Amino acid sequence: MNSFCEYIKKYTEGKSVCILGFGREGRSPLRIIEKYCSPAKLAVADLNPIDRESAGLSESIALFCGKDYQECLDSFDLVFKSPGIVLEKSPSELKCTITSETQVFIEVFREQVIGITGTKGKSTVTSLIYHVLKESGVDCRIAGNIGIPVFDIAEEMSDDTIAVCELSCHQLEYMTVSPRNAVFLNLYEEHLDHYGSLENYYNAKKNIYLHQDVCDVLWCNSSLKADDIPSIAVTVSDTDETADVFVKNGIVRDTDDEDYEIPTDKIKLLGTHNHYNIAIAWEVCRDIIEEEDFTSALCTFSPLAHRLEYAGTAKGIRWYDDSISTACATAISALNSVPNVSTILIGGMDRGIDYQPLVEHLSGCDVRVVCMETSGKRVYDMIQASESFADKEHVYYADHLDGAVKLAAEITPEGMSCVMSPAAASYGIFKNFEERGDAFKKLVAELE
Repeated sequence: MNSFCEYIKKYTEGKSVCILGFGREGRSPLRIIEKYCSPAKLAVADLNPIDRESAGLSESIALFCGKDYQECLDSFDLVFKSPGIVLEKSPSELKCTITSETQVFIEVFREQVIGITGTKGKSTVTSLIYHVLKESGVDCRIAGNIGIPVFDIAEEMSDDTIAVCELSCHQLEYMTVSPRNAVFLNLYEEHLDHYGSLENYYNAKKNIYLHQDVCDVLWCNSSLKADDIPSIAVTVSDTDETADVFVKNGIVRDTDDEDYEIPTDKIKLLGTHNHYNIAIAWEVCRDIIEEEDFTSALCTFSPLAHRLEYAGTAKGIRWYDDSISTACATAISALNSVPNVSTILIGGMDRGIDYQPLVEHLSGCDVRVVCMETSGKRVYDMIQASESFADKEHVYYADHLDGAVKLAAEITPEGMSCVMSPAAASYGIFKNFEERGDAFKKLVAELE
């Protein structure tokens, strides 16, 4: 039994425990608690109904389901909250202790965790760091918001294992512990429907570093001008030359004024914005592995799906799936990264973000714009109302993705590229950005 198993046993001993949310990150702690712990009481609470038999829940586990499922919380000592659950009361208003599998995991393995957060790029950076470490022979695991609950790797952790963890704002929101090595990539308007303001969203993400020690390290974008960092802050940028680490034209100037040259002609990561991601990964890994090992692994790294992913050629047009895009900055990066881009598809769920930066950028681009869904309609109306947007005849509107793809196939010249980079969430239209990307690729395939 490793240190984690001993810790979770003592953590829950004699306490009444509730698993709040029975998705992937609810089932994971339940499995661990049932295997190693002897709580005084164990329950599962979820908005949706749970079939005890199909879920494999014993009769000893109490169930609280339906619209009042959170009313039971104060009858427990510990509540393991899943990231997707929005608390109806703040933790300060509750008698129980709100915790999570991420909280417990980092409490145990804090020294061994590399935590990555940011509005955009965190999955790519997390996967890249894990890939280069693993390919270089380092004992490491990947987990977190990437799709693998941290408790799923906890039993495999030894004293020398490095855990590379993608951490979302929802996972970080109530954290009281931070990883020894943390990465804060960037911050854009996102999840405003949940947090209400950019400041509240930022405050949730800050927990990746707020509880660090003075000797811990935070790699962060130089635009995050924070005065509350307790650890060693290393700023990274592809625009600010005064940053500790600056990347431009494929050259990373690091903290020791030593250059690392990205093998741009050999890597599969598309776009100069990924040079920033590579610079972060290099800085995190350079004290763990040799430069030649990093370069070798970097050249074998394949981009994740739905992130400027080449979706094929149809009607003589090259199509790119950037469904992960939910912000203006990512759509702008797509336009700057896709070769011979002639058309962009924009729009999805309207979360109320400011689209003026995107409209201003589009006004200076020789590109056809197909707007779709509610946020796309807002962008379309903004462009039509703009006095400075000269090329309005190349701006179109289609209600949904299927119509947008058909329209793009008609207006995009052969030999050119079309990218779907929505700058909007997919919820309410698709289950998630993955489903949206898969739908896009299916529609492209059907064009032929």
